[in-house]
Amino acid sequence: MVSPQQKQAAVGDLQKQGLSMRTSCTLVQIERKGFYYKPKLSEENQQITNYLKETAFNNVCWGLPRMVIAVRDKYGAVNHKRIRRLYCAARLQVPKRPSKHTKYRTKPLVQAEHPNHRWSMDFVSDSFLYGRRFRVLNIIDDFTRELIHQVVDTSISGIRVARELTDIAKYRSLPEFIVCDNGPEFRSSVMFKWSQDNKVELCFIAPGKPQQNAFVESFNGKFRKECLDLNCFGDLLEARDVIMNWRLDYNTNRPHSSLNYMSPTKFRENYENNVDGKRVTLQVV
Repeated sequence: MVSPQQKQAAVGDLQKQGLSMRTSCTLVQIERKGFYYKPKLSEENQQITNYLKETAFNNVCWGLPRMVIAVRDKYGAVNHKRIRRLYCAARLQVPKRPSKHTKYRTKPLVQAEHPNHRWSMDFVSDSFLYGRRFRVLNIIDDFTRELIHQVVDTSISGIRVARELTDIAKYRSLPEFIVCDNGPEFRSSVMFKWSQDNKVELCFIAPGKPQQNAFVESFNGKFRKECLDLNCFGDLLEARDVIMNWRLDYNTNRPHSSLNYMSPTKFRENYENNVDGKRVTLQVV
């Protein structure tokens, strides 16, 4: 069966050979009014398309599910198939990352049962424009996916990690245990003494098994892709300012697929107020 696009292409070829539009349409058996017809985008669809383009420009890593949430927050109950059609017509699809073959899977991590039950922390590194490296310490709540604290500096020792955790305790309850890797900062005598004084158990993953710290590793990938890879930092002050703004946006605005597309802050508020009356099942994505 010949598609309308193929018929229109055939009409164009006949016109190039010197035939008139009327004759070409008659030979191909297509109505001239159908050939000339160009669909008009409604005003609302045009507004949604412009909003999708603006959102995609500001959040280049967002795919269709988060775009649907963003459009519905602004324009109300819009059919997801309509949003998908406008999203694809504007060519805003995010390229898919090729899947890797996994030979084995480890046992799933024990889930945190409530906010401040278990935290995870890990380091991410990047460089300034002139080449010097700097590090970022990420501390997240495994239950709410909330980014609790970030430390940005050129050097972060075990003493600095213990001091930052002590500062967090001034405005937030400490967890029962913290999951981390076997880095020298976490295994230092200072961190051991801090854990004993504050009655927080440090849980170290097995060497060479970063999947055992899956929550913060998953977050590190999002942080690098959505913040570090999209910005060039001239100095430490600029890096701290950009990363702080990103952290506020991540906690309050970014829809998280593991939280039913709620932001971490909204999910925590709903849990504390018991709005839904049930706990959301968490998954690592």
